[in-house]
Amino acid sequence: MAKTRMQQAVEILILFKPHYRFYFFEPKIQYPIVHGCLLFYFSIASFIITPLCRVYAQPDYGALFMDHCHTSDLISLEQALDKMLSQLSPLQQTETVPLTAAAGRITAAAVISPIDVPPFANSAMDGYAVRLADLHANAPLPVAGKAFAGAPFNGEWPAGSCVRIMTGAPIPAGADAVIMQEQAEVSEQGVRFNAVAQAGQNIRLAGEDIRRGAGVLPAGVKLGAAQLPLLASLGVAEVQVMRKLKVAVFSTGDELQPVGQPLQAGQIYDTNRFAVRLMLEQLGCEVFDLGIVRDNQAALRAAFEQADSQADVVISSGGVSVGEADYTKQMLDELGQVSFWKLAIKPGKPFAFGKLKHAWFCGLPGNPVSAALTFYQLVQPLLARLAGHSDWRLPPRLRARALTPLKKAPGRLDFQRGVFSSNAAGQLEVSTTGHQGSHVFSSYSQGNCFIVLERERGSVAAGETVEIEPFNALLRS
Repeated sequence: MAKTRMQQAVEILILFKPHYRFYFFEPKIQYPIVHGCLLFYFSIASFIITPLCRVYAQPDYGALFMDHCHTSDLISLEQALDKMLSQLSPLQQTETVPLTAAAGRITAAAVISPIDVPPFANSAMDGYAVRLADLHANAPLPVAGKAFAGAPFNGEWPAGSCVRIMTGAPIPAGADAVIMQEQAEVSEQGVRFNAVAQAGQNIRLAGEDIRRGAGVLPAGVKLGAAQLPLLASLGVAEVQVMRKLKVAVFSTGDELQPVGQPLQAGQIYDTNRFAVRLMLEQLGCEVFDLGIVRDNQAALRAAFEQADSQADVVISSGGVSVGEADYTKQMLDELGQVSFWKLAIKPGKPFAFGKLKHAWFCGLPGNPVSAALTFYQLVQPLLARLAGHSDWRLPPRLRARALTPLKKAPGRLDFQRGVFSSNAAGQLEVSTTGHQGSHVFSSYSQGNCFIVLERERGSVAAGETVEIEPFNALLRS
């Protein structure tokens, strides 16, 4: 179909867009009339042609122009993670802690088994230990004795007899098999078996699970309910772990009030610091809470210097978006090397990262949902890398059918909060938690996943397939 004049006009505007900043802001420009005409030209493009494209059913052109105008200078989530993680190395300090105090800690070295598991051959069933040579003509075998877990059979075992044995009891010397009690008939003459026994049946061999000297856990594993009982079964009483990360956290802003204090006119509660502290504690960090820092350059400098002297990582909330970061950026340039990024994600576009004199620094946005998302997607992997948690991963993304429409403009990777479940056919379905504003923190408590909408994707209709990322333990209720 032939292009309309409107389409052609928008394509021309898009073509020249990469140069508009030069024409607008080049300080040496010598032709103010030309400059004025260009300014008018791009004003028309932004405020007249783009809306007209939408009105006259040309949404792709309008969205494309707005995307180029407002998102071409953003960096992707993957680029931000690469820039951050490529600069980081795990801490070198380790400590040895009792097994009872090791939950949530990261192994600093491989754990080697000091024993065989099981340490001796034992019975897998309640039944009778037999020698195959004694099983002939289905003759009954008298019981020579009994073996229990913790009380092995140590008596004389005459030929032509069997030993009553319980699960976990050591196998008597010379036994070839254990026949389960359900396959035995007991009478005054002895025990008659109604099944053919095979050599080794129902016998757990020494070292069958773990051999002495075998590696049990590698370095970089987070110790929890799946790992610590395993170490206890080996008799391991203490384990070498990475030192806990020290993280200092504070919020900035005159409008903030601590949780539990009455709000004054124009104030809001300091949700971000509270949420970040909870997540840091859940990740096993040692937290230094420096409270709320007011919009005062001297107070902010003092907070950064104190945090830098105490912690491995400093996390602040607020003051990193365009227009807020002027004196913050100037001060941080004096204290270290910090970059102020605009990320191609939603929510959470403003983000700061860098190195102070001693500590790494992450600056989160001021909006609560944005702060939580950037912590989850960026700070969480940073902390895992520094802590030596080498097997850390976010849950894999899954495909699901959208049950509700999802509003989105192209240009940024969108992490909408949703609720997913399986239908009667076993297929994954997902619906939105509702309003997705960056101030609506209730979307986290209502949801169980992120609906991850690709950067160039527009709005989603019900029935379309989308990617979801289930919450990990940090956000899962």
